[in-house]
Amino acid sequence: MSFSFRQLRYFVAVSEIGSISGAARDLSVSQSTVTEAIKDLEADLGVVLLERHSRGMGLTHKGHAFLRHANRILAEVSYARGVFEDQVQVSGTLNVGVTSIVAGYALPDLLARYRRAFSATAVRVVEDAPEYLEHYLLSGELDVAILILSALSERGALNTAVMETSPFRAWLPNGHRLSASAAVSREALLEERFILLNTDEIRLATAELWTAARHKPGMAMRTSSVEAVRSLVATGAGVSVLPDLVYRPWSLEGDRIDGVALAEPLPPVEVGLAWRRGAAVSDPARAFIDLALEQPSLQHR
Repeated sequence: MSFSFRQLRYFVAVSEIGSISGAARDLSVSQSTVTEAIKDLEADLGVVLLERHSRGMGLTHKGHAFLRHANRILAEVSYARGVFEDQVQVSGTLNVGVTSIVAGYALPDLLARYRRAFSATAVRVVEDAPEYLEHYLLSGELDVAILILSALSERGALNTAVMETSPFRAWLPNGHRLSASAAVSREALLEERFILLNTDEIRLATAELWTAARHKPGMAMRTSSVEAVRSLVATGAGVSVLPDLVYRPWSLEGDRIDGVALAEPLPPVEVGLAWRRGAAVSDPARAFIDLALEQPSLQHR
């Protein structure tokens, strides 16, 4: 037996709301119906997706992994149905939060598509640091946020869905001695002047590069501007290590930048959506989440 669309809907509802009873109310079905659907889904997959704790139901490690796929499947089904139906009218206000590191890369195209599809919805966008966006989500001031998910400190209080997984690479001036390498080692980077993108998400992620090193690289500059990093690297002021999310092979001045893989890869960053667990999701927010999960990967665009 293969799992059903209904089982996926019930699983996602329990994951988002955090309880069987709450999901049953939201779905207008009995608790036993939800419980049986989840049991059948787990039996079909051969894994435990949800476990009971003092505050209700929580996802297991495998449950977290499967939730990403379940959301994508439901979004694809919703999109497929919409191909043959008149566009559903969604109105109201959508409050979206975004961090500076993803504002210029993950948001513009998605927001343009959303406004075209749901023109009756008013959209308000707030850019801020991850900790403030998390606070706004939990207080109900934001419906959904787009950010690097590793920056979240209260993952248990939020639903998350990955939009893109982005590996790190070394950024080098065009024609640099390391540009022809298949991969750049940590030791080779230690010999270079380093330009750090000084945002919490990137600073913490790249710090792992030097954990086991004999010393840290000489710092050429710390900046919160991706464009500054791009220009400085392109003109030979130093090298950097950044995720592909923000990689472009040229600076604003038109100078080339070479991107080379890391010999000792860092864990890739996950850019995704976050919204408050257990709270009702408004129609504008649900439409935004579904649209975001339909879009193809943003890498190398």
